Amino acid sequence: MPRTASSVHSLSIKSALVIDDHPLYCDALAATMENTFNTRRIRTATSLSEALHQLRMRFSPDLIMLDLNLPDASGLSGFLKIKEKTPDIPVIVISAITSKGIVQSVIAAGAAGFIPKDIGRENFQEAMQDIWNGKIYVPPGYTLPARTPAVDESVETISRKIAHLSQQQTRILGLICEGMPNKLIAYEMKLAEATVKAHITALLRRLGVHNRTQAAMLVREVSIRHNLQ
Repeated sequence: MPRTASSVHSLSIKSALVIDDHPLYCDALAATMENTFNTRRIRTATSLSEALHQLRMRFSPDLIMLDLNLPDASGLSGFLKIKEKTPDIPVIVISAITSKGIVQSVIAAGAAGFIPKDIGRENFQEAMQDIWNGKIYVPPGYTLPARTPAVDESVETISRKIAHLSQQQTRILGLICEGMPNKLIAYEMKLAEATVKAHITALLRRLGVHNRTQAAMLVREVSIRHNLQ
């Protein structure tokens, strides 16, 4: 039986956390949630660290909407950090990148659904209704396999290692990937160069690599943009 318009509009979501690094889109999604689902307690974050701070402030939303492409997270690492912090809250990935590999990876990692950013309002409402009813939503044209395959072990392992870096180590890793030498990283972060070197030694050890080049290659291996090349 097809879903009626009234059944979709009857969905009420009390609270949500919206995480997206584009403030305009973040605000638009929050407004859509408020107008469509009568969501009154909405908090927004434009980075992973800001989102984790919101959750540490004892904000426990009914659901979390997450863009994978954040300035302080690579690939699945941001999603894994959020899930680790909120294992019982549905996390919905909403992204402009909709390759089958990305969709499969986030669903296998435990996402409640994957909603493309270019989805229409009516389809967005139906997707949210499906998720609220306990179904896993995926974009049109993508069919979940009868048995969802596990995330590629190497990708998940690397993502988990990145997810467990400290906030400063994560930022330094990002600057390494931009090709910055230690001296410029120290200037950018207002740290002593010796402190930067200590952080790099620690993050290399956590990632299980021997040098900066190998660390950057690991990040590229799990980054969304790299998967699309």
